[in-house]
Amino acid sequence: MRYLFDTNAISALMKGDGRVVNRLRRLNKGEAAIPQPVIAEIAYGIERLPRSKRRSALQDRFDLVRAELARSPWTEAVSEKFGLVKAVLERKGQRIEDFDAAIAAHALAEGAILVTANLHHLTRVADLKVEDWARGEDPTG
Repeated sequence: MRYLFDTNAISALMKGDGRVVNRLRRLNKGEAAIPQPVIAEIAYGIERLPRSKRRSALQDRFDLVRAELARSPWTEAVSEKFGLVKAVLERKGQRIEDFDAAIAAHALAEGAILVTANLHHLTRVADLKVEDWARGEDPTG
């Protein structure tokens, strides 16, 4: 099974959240990846901060996480899933942020499970499999 990490899951890894770190440790190297929009969101969050020890520490932790996890590239299949996700939810009157739709589209295009704490918004995406590792629930036992 392949797992993709939402922005909040990468943030949990950067903070050293034991529940998320322990689940990740049980995966093989190629089973986990970061979608490109997540990299953009984290980079933006760090860039917004004033130059400080905190910003440097966050950048170091982000660099460490990026060095350990593969990337999920933005492909044509992702673009098609993005359009589908946005259109379907819009027709239902349920708007979704572009970055959330893009991250969901990556998971759908790859048939992956999205690791996220953003269940409220992302469970609305049809056929998207999600798990919240930060809750401490472990369906694998």
